[in-house]
Amino acid sequence: MNQTLLKLLQLTSPALPVGAYSYSEGLESLVEVGSITNRTTLEHWLKRELACGAVRLEGGILLRSYQAIATQNWSTLTAWNHWLSAARETEELRNQSWQMGRSLLKLLLDLHPDQINSPIKSFKDENCNFAVAFAIAAYLWQIDSKTALLGYLHSWLANLVNAGIRLIPLGQTAGQQTLLSLQPDLEEALEAILHQCDTALESCGWGLAIASMTHETQYSRLFRS
Repeated sequence: MNQTLLKLLQLTSPALPVGAYSYSEGLESLVEVGSITNRTTLEHWLKRELACGAVRLEGGILLRSYQAIATQNWSTLTAWNHWLSAARETEELRNQSWQMGRSLLKLLLDLHPDQINSPIKSFKDENCNFAVAFAIAAYLWQIDSKTALLGYLHSWLANLVNAGIRLIPLGQTAGQQTLLSLQPDLEEALEAILHQCDTALESCGWGLAIASMTHETQYSRLFRS
């Protein structure tokens, strides 16, 4: 149990060299136009994203990717990876997912040179989404799929709260209050994703898409998305 927990903590750590800290997923443009100005509006945005945003799609594909890896069904894994790439709202968000996925797979191969001839190598050489790479890492490190999904969602949430702290700006205490406040929403999202059938994979991401497209044209930016 301790080894599994330690591996999960390492996989979700801010020190994981995948560049998550450099992305705001549209928050930067939302702060600039005044849509998000304080802790209340940040919490509202993140709550809605957990309820019906793109992160739920990512979580669903993570679970399906994990199952495909467990059964050595690499064609299915490839299909879900392509499906998620096609579902990205903007080029900026898609490139974020690919860059983080590529970085994580490179790290896994550096940490586990015995896997250099495994299918992991082939996914590193194509555009692998971060949720798919996360599933590969979780399976390789023997983290069960539900725990991996919880870690993925929390890591996503913590990263965007941290972006909000820097952009709005919020104090560190307010950031921690936000994380605590959104724990019930995170748990609700976890259970919903766990019981979601393939035909229910959907998101309402028009707000995120507009924020992301606006971010592309900002004159001055701190973040890459």
